Amino acid sequence: MVEFKLVIGAKNGKCYQKEVKTPEADNLLKKRIGDTISGSELGFGGYEFLITGGSDKCGFPMRKGIQLPRKKILIGKSVGFCGLTRNGAKQKGLIKRRTVCGEMITKIIHQVNLKATKEGAEPLAPVEEKKE
Repeated sequence: MVEFKLVIGAKNGKCYQKEVKTPEADNLLKKRIGDTISGSELGFGGYEFLITGGSDKCGFPMRKGIQLPRKKILIGKSVGFCGLTRNGAKQKGLIKRRTVCGEMITKIIHQVNLKATKEGAEPLAPVEEKKE
């Protein structure tokens, strides 16, 4: 059984979360960062999403251009690296070896980040009922 947590960035600047399980989650497998996916495949009719990133079950971020499931690379000021030294100060030109995930969505991916490129008729956020 495949399960993903979707973090969807809407055009209004807000982010929404939804968990999808096997029937809808199978549509995300083998997709890559930068691919578009129809919202009807994920349960959002009329929407279209762009895959912008994600992270695996251990928290390592996905990075475009990496083909392996997990790899240690030298990076500086980019995805998967914040640029702070041990004492909390920023250091210019700092490069470190970090572990990142590949760009393809596989079964080890836990969170998928999406950006809404086309809005549907219904809002993304479910309308919450007032408690009385």
